[in-house]
Amino acid sequence: MYRSKQFWGSRRTFLQQLGWATMGFLIACNSNNTQDKQSVRVGAMYLLTGGFATYGEFARDGINLALAEINQAGGINGKPLEVIFEDESDPMQTARRLVLQEKVDFLLGIDSSGNGEALVAAIPELEKILMVTHAASPKVTGELCNRFVFRCSINSPQNSAAGAEIAATEGYQKWTTIGPDYAFGRQSWELFQQALQERKEGVKFLAKTAFPKLGAQDYNSFITTLQDSGAEAIWCSLWGNDLINFVRQANSFGLFKQFPVYMELGAAMEVLTALGEQMPIGQWVGTRYWWQTPDTEVNRNFVAQFRQQYQSYPSYNAQNAYVGLKLLALAANTAGTMETTAVIEALEGLEYEAPMGKLVLRQSDHQAIANVTWGKTAASPDYNFRILEPIVVVEGDSITRSPQATGCKL
Repeated sequence: MYRSKQFWGSRRTFLQQLGWATMGFLIACNSNNTQDKQSVRVGAMYLLTGGFATYGEFARDGINLALAEINQAGGINGKPLEVIFEDESDPMQTARRLVLQEKVDFLLGIDSSGNGEALVAAIPELEKILMVTHAASPKVTGELCNRFVFRCSINSPQNSAAGAEIAATEGYQKWTTIGPDYAFGRQSWELFQQALQERKEGVKFLAKTAFPKLGAQDYNSFITTLQDSGAEAIWCSLWGNDLINFVRQANSFGLFKQFPVYMELGAAMEVLTALGEQMPIGQWVGTRYWWQTPDTEVNRNFVAQFRQQYQSYPSYNAQNAYVGLKLLALAANTAGTMETTAVIEALEGLEYEAPMGKLVLRQSDHQAIANVTWGKTAASPDYNFRILEPIVVVEGDSITRSPQATGCKL
């Protein structure tokens, strides 16, 4: 468990900047008294260990920022908010323990699509709301949907359709892919094919594809497969350490000089900061939030506060987790109660001005509808990582499947 950081997070400066009065308030909230429920409790589950832990660490930073703001504003229904962090390696068992033993009021998180799909089915028996902030599988708010599950982040169909929107304007006709060999990678390729075919005639998707296992270290054979595929362009759904390792090895093969590679999650800060100048210039990359857009007061304030607390730019996972906790607090305060049905009703159809822009939790399937950002990698003397130039923002309504097409029946 990661209880020791449930208030002050991963940066020692966090409490120092809150001030002594707030510090005393937060420490008092950390009494772990589950009998009289003196606090509202949220169980947050993310990848906090292993090769993808930077995603969970960014999420934890975003949650801790939201946590301080919520408590400084009076908490939830007059009670302070407490967050318990857990690794998501065993999501169903962890969720049950958080609800039954830790007495949490809400569940938040999940990085892996596989874990998300597994957990969603178990949520109704716990009768607690799960706010998904990262896992992008369409099934989460599609055929596996239920009334307790919401997702405040961009899903794979939305991100793939945004990439296809851009790809359709360029001249490439023959495509192949490389992606992780589990639900997300396979779904991403299928969704991209469907979206591109709807937008461009005559495109071909080749039989030679590459699906390395999640966490693979050696991509040489897969890169060779891509080079021999006969493709004109590559759709890439690798993410995290997998994408970092792939890019480094692909550079030595000259892959990016041979093909344009559309990296669905290439604009994740976890990837860009790790790669630095190793990320090739001029490649289309997607993300679920980019800190330079939109140019709104909400986003500028979020980026400035995040920079002040953590001395880094927020990743999409930080923003998503921040927004997820904010939405739970807003809905519970609007409902004026912690009763699950009332909070669900407050969340359904909720409109919220997030750092990423306007977000709507669609009532029919509980999926967030928001704009999606892509861009081309570019060098800048102001940053030691690649930025996006140009930045392309695709309207959320144009890339979100209809409620009928999702398979969700609430």
